[in-house]
Amino acid sequence: MTAAKRPVPPPLRAPHIDRLEPARPDYQRILQAHEAAMAASEPFYLDPVTGLAVFTAQALWDRGFCCDSGCRHCPYLERASR
Repeated sequence: MTAAKRPVPPPLRAPHIDRLEPARPDYQRILQAHEAAMAASEPFYLDPVTGLAVFTAQALWDRGFCCDSGCRHCPYLERASR
């Protein structure tokens, strides 16, 4: 029997501003691709602009630590209260 995954807390689902600037014209498209992958329990999505694979916040959360690779959706970066 496998343990149920802990869902990533909602405030940590959005990319840190240092990793994805909200003023980008493609910001909403990227968030939509991320949320679709999260809803489908996929560990990554294809960036709609570059076509590169990007890990979801849930996949990174499940890892349990920051690997210091600069991941767009890293839930372990400190955030100001929102």
